[in-house]
Order: sequence, then C-alpha cells, then structure tokens
Amino acid sequence: MSETTGTGLPGSPTALFDHARQLHQLGPEEPLPRDGYPFPDDTLHRRRGPKAPQDRHSVGKDIALILDAHFARASALPSELADVFHDVYVPIHHNEHITAAAERVDAERARQTGRWLVRYGTDRCSVTVGLALLAAVGTADDIPLIQTIGLLSDRFGPLAAHAFERQTGGVEALLWLAERVTGWGRVYVVEALCRLDDPTARPWLLRRACDGDFLNGYFAGKVATVARLHEALAELDTDSEMVDHIGRLLHLMSDCGGMGLTLAHYPHSGVVLEAHARHVGSLSPAIERYFTIALLTQHLTTEPPKAAGCTAAQQEELRSTYLEVLDREEWTHTARAGFAADDNRMRWLADHRAPQLRLRAFPDREPDAEE
Repeated sequence: MSETTGTGLPGSPTALFDHARQLHQLGPEEPLPRDGYPFPDDTLHRRRGPKAPQDRHSVGKDIALILDAHFARASALPSELADVFHDVYVPIHHNEHITAAAERVDAERARQTGRWLVRYGTDRCSVTVGLALLAAVGTADDIPLIQTIGLLSDRFGPLAAHAFERQTGGVEALLWLAERVTGWGRVYVVEALCRLDDPTARPWLLRRACDGDFLNGYFAGKVATVARLHEALAELDTDSEMVDHIGRLLHLMSDCGGMGLTLAHYPHSGVVLEAHARHVGSLSPAIERYFTIALLTQHLTTEPPKAAGCTAAQQEELRSTYLEVLDREEWTHTARAGFAADDNRMRWLADHRAPQLRLRAFPDREPDAEE
C-alpha cells in the first residue's frame, strides 16, 4: 500500500481512517491484511518513538497539558492538533490523564475534536489521542467511526474496545469488530466482551471467539468461564461449529501457562473434555480437527492428570477415546493427505508429536535436517 493510497491528493498525507476504510472495502467480512500495516505514516515511525516515562503514573500528563492549552483557546481548531503529539509518548490504552482532560472541557467540543482527529488525522499519534477523547466522551453516533479505525486493531484496538464498553450498543459494536480483527486486536476486543458479560454475546463467544492464534491463550479461559461453557454442552449434539471451537479452547487452555486460565485451574475441565471427546468423533475428519485432538491427546499422554483438571481414570479414558478417533481409517487418510500436501500442521505433528503417540497416520521418521 503506497503512501498516497486513500482519498488524498497524489503526494499528500493519507488519513489513517481512509487507509482503514479502503482496505476494509476489499474484504468487508475479513480482518485487514497484516492488520493494515504498513500505515500511510510509516516513514515517520520507522525509528523508535519517545519512551514511556519511568513513572507510569505520569504517562499521559504531557498530552493532557497540550489538550488543556488547546481547549483554553476558544478559537482553537481541531486541525491545530494534527501534528503536535508526534514527539511525546502516546499510550494506546485508556489513560486517566487524557480522560480527565476530555472531561474538563465542554463534552461537545471534546467530541468534535476527537472526531476530527480520528477521521482526518494522518499521524497515528494524533489519531490515538482523538480516539482517546471519543473513548471518554463519545456517543453511539461515533460507533461507525470507531469501528473503522478500530480495524487497525494492533494500534487502535485497545481504545476502540474501551470506547464500546462504556456505550449503549457497545456489545453489538464489539461483536462486529471481533469478527474482523485478529492478533492483539482480537485479545483487546474479546476481553472487553468478557468483561461486559452480556448474555447476547455468549453464543458468539461459545462458537467464534478463538481463531486459532497463539494469543487467544490470553482469553480462552475467560471465554469458557463467561460463556458458561459447561452449561451449554447439551448443544453439542447438533452444533459442529461449537464442537470445533471447544476443541480450540481446550487446546489453548492446555498450553497457556503464564497467559491465562489453564485446564489445571478451570473447574469444569473434566466434564468439558469428556463432552468434546464424545462428540468430535461423530464429525467427519478434517485437518484442523485432527490437529486439535492430536495435541490434546499429547497433553493427556505426557502430563499428569491434574494438568488437565481430571482424574487418572478420566485421563486414560479420554486418551483412549481420542486415539480411537485419530486412528480411524478415514481420519488417518485425511492426516496423510494433509501431510502430502505439505500442510504445516500435519508436517509439524509428524515431526514433533506423532512418534510419542504412535499414530497410524505417521510412521516414525526423523525430522528434516533443517528442523
């Protein structure tokens, strides 16, 4: 994406909002490619910017002073703030000092300033400050604006999520954004949904919250808890999407120590694992399903029962159930076909997990030399 992409004149700076909107129009239901990077202002941010103050409580104070001085002049225009934050440290999360500055001035003026910076800002620093203003005093009218800039979620996801948490209609706005972000952006948005704990979000949390990214480990346990996963297991009989998503949740929670809630500390691990093992075998084989239950089987094979939150008897029964599925003829064929097609999951599984599990799909073999 060139620096002139967007609605600006050739050679003129491009508003980050226009950059996000144009990328979004290329795939309206999908996350932006590479989370929208590089941004149009990339050349200005290739070098590391100002460092955060050592005193974390002072973060944002210098920005608040700039805003106070700006708002003190009745004739000051939002455009005057377009380039003034580039040389100060700008936090991307909610900040009490910036919020206080927004609340010290007439709310409508703070909103108009935030709207202008988000809509027309060409520097990520000023756009971030504008979004912080909207997160503090924005209204439901600002949801479409915040959703679009929030698609650049690695940078703007935290403030977009915070803005929606405090607004009427925020759950629906968060769900829309959650479907279109990944990586850290998904962490910010899904964690916001979990904090709200709204019943209308539970169906989505049960089926779609985890997209398979390693960072999902930060919120997988929160999703299982808030969505009342253990109370929804009866739905597995007719809901293959939920079966697959539970598999992802369980796999993530088996290996997210230091990030989030693990199976060892989730009080319903045993019953959820049993339900998943009981239902996944009734589905047709697929590479992702094979990969997920192979990793769960590996965990049940190499870790003590308490690591999976179950008894020794449960662990052995679960391991046997999963292995029986993995070694079925049609599942074996699917795994081998994926390996032959150089699927990276099947390749990694064959090299690093299958020898311990003795899976039919993969004869024992040495990893490639470069691995």
